[in-house]
Amino acid sequence: MRVALLLSLLVVASTVQAAGPLLLRLGEHEVHAEYAQTPPERERGLMGRSELAADSGMLFRFDEVRRHCLWMKNTPLPLSAAFLDEDGVIVDVIDLEPLSTEIRCSQAPARYALEVNQGWFEAQGIRAGDRVTGLPGA
Repeated sequence: MRVALLLSLLVVASTVQAAGPLLLRLGEHEVHAEYAQTPPERERGLMGRSELAADSGMLFRFDEVRRHCLWMKNTPLPLSAAFLDEDGVIVDVIDLEPLSTEIRCSQAPARYALEVNQGWFEAQGIRAGDRVTGLPGA
């Protein structure tokens, strides 16, 4: 009985961990994004990472729609972040400097933030007013 329960728990745990990155679309461009939706996942973010694959990133989902802030403590990557409203419309794009403890906030209320390699949004011609599709629950 205990062995069967343990095996069932292992199957469920491996299923949860097997979920791959989200596939987000920004016009004709795609981003494969890890999904940080819990407070510990958001707090950890991309800390300690020394590289991020091209067309990859991390999507943060915040519990409330309001102005949100990010910082780069313990994050050695130069990143850009797009803040998105509940419908996936970009309300602001900012650049974040590696290892900085400067707190950078969105200019408008947001539900999500999408972090990618610095300059990615600009290189793709993506800016405030553009829409991200493929968001969880959207």
